[in-house]
Amino acid sequence: MLDKLLKKTKDAQKSLQRLSADDRNKCLANIADALLVNEKIILKNNKLDIDNAKANGLSDAMIERLTLNSNRIAGLALSIRELINLDNVIGDVIEEYQRPNGIIIKKERVPFGVIAVIFESRPNVSVDIAALCIKTANACVLKGGKEAINTNKALAKVMKSAIKELVDPNIICLIEDTSRETTNALITKKEYIDLLIPRGGKGLIQFVVSNAKIPYIETGAGNCHLYIHEKADLNIALKVAINAKHQRPSVCNAIENILVDEKIASDFLPSLYESFTNLNIEMRGCKKTVKLIKCNKATEEDFYTEYNDYIVAIKVVNGLGDAIKHINEHSSKHSECIITEDELAQVTFLNEIDSACVYHNASTRFTDGGEFGFGAEIGISTQKMHARGPMGLKEICSYKYKIYGNGQVR
Repeated sequence: MLDKLLKKTKDAQKSLQRLSADDRNKCLANIADALLVNEKIILKNNKLDIDNAKANGLSDAMIERLTLNSNRIAGLALSIRELINLDNVIGDVIEEYQRPNGIIIKKERVPFGVIAVIFESRPNVSVDIAALCIKTANACVLKGGKEAINTNKALAKVMKSAIKELVDPNIICLIEDTSRETTNALITKKEYIDLLIPRGGKGLIQFVVSNAKIPYIETGAGNCHLYIHEKADLNIALKVAINAKHQRPSVCNAIENILVDEKIASDFLPSLYESFTNLNIEMRGCKKTVKLIKCNKATEEDFYTEYNDYIVAIKVVNGLGDAIKHINEHSSKHSECIITEDELAQVTFLNEIDSACVYHNASTRFTDGGEFGFGAEIGISTQKMHARGPMGLKEICSYKYKIYGNGQVR
């Protein structure tokens, strides 16, 4: 059954690749319209998933991640329209040159083909992936978690119906079987899938890394850090800390760790404690932290943990070098920030931190395809090969060389 579904998707991708850029944009416009028209059906199915999640004891933060509403559906439709307005990248000539023998070589951007994405509880990911793939003439295979299965089925049905007059709707393939066994099988299907992207927690990503037979890009895990330097503006520090931890804790660009320079810890931590206590954020601190504020003692494991919840680990560090060392050892290589007014400290931090996105005096919540001007993103790559950081249109393409001659032989 899985092979049959994947073969249909692989065959359908050719029909998508033959469409003009304008026709691919028409597919996207139809999807944006259909999301709004079918809002009630989508929300009805989303409520089933939310009710099941509550019955199964899913945390409030994860339920928030699962939840769709009118504003979020409108936001999805808007992001698709923004994507339509972005330039087509397929067929772009990346490089062109002529050899001494007269041969002309062009390096041209092309689709990967079929991109499979395994993700967990965020159903909006289904729409983001499908839209980005259509824009770039890639077919997509969607394997969501059981928490969002009803919502994902509704979204896939709406999207496929919206494009069926323009292209083979099998360019969007939802794997409805959410079992681990199907995931095991999916990640070995290299004859049908050209690129695999796991979007989820550390467990999912490690499983894919250990077992996949398909080229993959690691994304999603976000053990992100905020470092308050000794020369920080403490008002900015508090503002950024609140936003990066509290605004939406269930997403991968929220901070999980706060490092505070020991020279300003006694000035900053009481203010942080007051604000976080009022926001019901649980704090877990190192030995020095618990002497300055009332909080639970952090374990070493806490500093490696992506909580996706209203929890943060706090560590007092001995200067910039100590902070950089700690982050590079504990981070998932996603997003890290320094708060400082010192230019040398800022430059050193941004140069020496080994993560995809490094910030100065701004919230890590900006690590997002939309915020970067990409329209949307298929994931946040935390590796270094091919793509790094938010993956927009160019990052989900490959390239080929086209060579033009007039009879040259070697």
